Amino acid sequence: MKHLIRTAAALAFATAALPAFAATDTPVGKWKTIDDKTHEVKSIVEITENHGLLEGKVLEVLKSDKGPHPVCDECDGDRKGKPIEGMTIMWGLKKDGDEWSGGQILDPAKGKIYKVTLKLEDGGKKLDVHGYIGFSLIGRSQEWVRAE
Repeated sequence: MKHLIRTAAALAFATAALPAFAATDTPVGKWKTIDDKTHEVKSIVEITENHGLLEGKVLEVLKSDKGPHPVCDECDGDRKGKPIEGMTIMWGLKKDGDEWSGGQILDPAKGKIYKVTLKLEDGGKKLDVHGYIGFSLIGRSQEWVRAE
C-alpha cells in the first residue's frame, strides 16, 4: 500500500511539473531583450502563438535613448509616431526543425523591418534572435533571456 501511495505521489508531482518543462521548448513567454552592444536589458517582449504562428509584442521599454515611453519616429505607415510599448514588433514565425523562421521583425530604433529566425538555447532559458536582409548568414543576432 505504501508503494502505491509513493507511486501516486511521484506521478502527481511529475504531472504538475510538466507545464514548467513544456515552457522551455517553445519561445512562447516573456523575454528580456538584451542590447547586443551594451549588454543592458532594453525591454520586455511577450511572444505568443496565434493560429500556429509566433508574434512578439513589446510590453515595456526599460531603457531608451528617447526617454520613457518612446514612440516609433522612424517607422513608416500605421506605426509612425505610435508608442513602442504595446507594439507588435515580430510576426509570422513558424516552427522549422529546431528553430522558428519565415517571419519578420521590426527594429523600432531604425524603423526597419528584417527577416528573422529564432532558436532556443541553454535549455530554453535564452533565445537567439537573428535579424537579416537577404541571406541569414549575414545579419545581426541578439540574445534574449527568459523573464519568467
